[in-house]
Amino acid sequence: MLKASGIHKHYGNLHVLKGVDLEISSSEIVSIVGSSGAGKSTLLHILGTLDKPDEGELSMNGKNLLDLNGVNLAKFRNEQIGFIFQFHNLLPEFTASENIQIPGLIKGTDPKQLEKRAGELAEILGISHRLDHKPSTLSGGEQQRIAVARALINDPAIIFADEPSGNLDTQNARALHTLFFTLRKELGQAFVIVTHNEELAGMADRMVTMKDGVIL
Repeated sequence: MLKASGIHKHYGNLHVLKGVDLEISSSEIVSIVGSSGAGKSTLLHILGTLDKPDEGELSMNGKNLLDLNGVNLAKFRNEQIGFIFQFHNLLPEFTASENIQIPGLIKGTDPKQLEKRAGELAEILGISHRLDHKPSTLSGGEQQRIAVARALINDPAIIFADEPSGNLDTQNARALHTLFFTLRKELGQAFVIVTHNEELAGMADRMVTMKDGVIL
């Protein structure tokens, strides 16, 4: 589904990615591990079209993603890709339900349909009783589940998660990673997860280890 070939990335004189090749299959859960500075997050941002490589190729279902820019790139990202970050980035002035719906509003989905879908995802994620609450009244685990629902609202093909359990305690971290498998089974998305936690990374279908800008 997603294919990256010969990916290089420099920041000034720092050569962060040194010819990375990686393929992600439909409905596959892949974890990326490695020490700080190995290039994990940089690779994730390039795979998710948040950044562009200096060299290499990136395609999804045969579409060259590096040819997309501006409105077309934003539209593709909104419809096909979901993101989950370590920091939830929920908007404090909106309720949980409203936060979940934001990508769908950007897409132009009918508001009634969007509210219904947000409720369905909240039910799957066990947070339906918290939809009317503002983020400040939610626990860390609840906020992260809201962020997961937001990533799923447009039914993307792939979810990129950058240290999604980094701010959670051990129990909630394990529950979140287990949840990814439940979502994959019920909704069919692929997940690419960057994490420092090798125990949690080992739960994935495949674990990719990075060191000094390359995949070992």
